[in-house]
Amino acid sequence: MSAEPVREEDLSDPDVILRDLPEQERAEFLRQYREAVEAARDPAGYGRLRHLLHTWRLIVVATSRAGYREELEAVRDGVARTTPAEEAIPGWQERLAAARAQRP
Repeated sequence: MSAEPVREEDLSDPDVILRDLPEQERAEFLRQYREAVEAARDPAGYGRLRHLLHTWRLIVVATSRAGYREELEAVRDGVARTTPAEEAIPGWQERLAAARAQRP
């Protein structure tokens, strides 16, 4: 009996992302992915591809949550329960001011 190494799935693999996305998100992912791949032909565009794959991995996580579609619809309809950033994030105003001060 031979032991083969267990290979973890690369969650940023485009095939894995595509497999895990809801059907209605796949066409947009493919459009953006193809655009980023084309840009990545130039080494300067490679970071954009990595960022895109990371972003879509997060979308996979979000869309897999129970109630995601309903929450999204509530936001679009203006009836979602929300909390202002000032209440949810300690030091929000200071963080916002610091971020704005760093802008060129």
